Amino acid sequence: MPPAEQLSALLDPLSTTLITVECQQGVVGPDAALPRLAEAARASGALANVARLVAAAHDSGIQVIHAVAERRPDGRGANRNARLFRAAERLPVQQLPGTPATRVAPPIEVAAQDLVVRRLHGLSPIQGTDVDALLRNLGCRTLVVTGVSANVAIPNTVFDAVNRGYTAVVPSDAIAGVPADYTPAMIRHTLALVATVATTDEVLTAFRQSGVRPA
Repeated sequence: MPPAEQLSALLDPLSTTLITVECQQGVVGPDAALPRLAEAARASGALANVARLVAAAHDSGIQVIHAVAERRPDGRGANRNARLFRAAERLPVQQLPGTPATRVAPPIEVAAQDLVVRRLHGLSPIQGTDVDALLRNLGCRTLVVTGVSANVAIPNTVFDAVNRGYTAVVPSDAIAGVPADYTPAMIRHTLALVATVATTDEVLTAFRQSGVRPA
């Protein structure tokens, strides 16, 4: 874990953005397409911790981006070059634009100043979307990555952020994957090599210590 002073320095509100990855009702809600992942996100406390971090970011004037994955009814623009994508076509809950499945899931609150970025393809909310340009225009240097899944989208987000020159911070108890014991293994053996790993409480403390400015 990083020293508190180091973490506070990284999380300067003027240059920090928090991103929630696929924290949408069709992924982590009660009637999600992948019930095991939704249960892991809720039972582990990860979804509740994402909500805590988002609320604190709002209070601290830290920009929040919600990254949502969607799929058109006709599948146009969607990938079919991996088993994951082909399986998604057969799921009972589809992430169709404009449906409840693509709304950010409670208890996370979306504020007026938040940005919502939607994608129709790929594994990452950064690759091939507006996120990188938005981060640069916001003056972001540190990206706090939260959400699901630790299996695919979270590591892709961290790698894409690092490859583009951002410092990634991962609250270890604000991400989830399946099976449950895979998430700490992914954090320890992969994400910790390229990102600053901390707990939600440590990040919340750093938000407070790094200075609060009006949103």
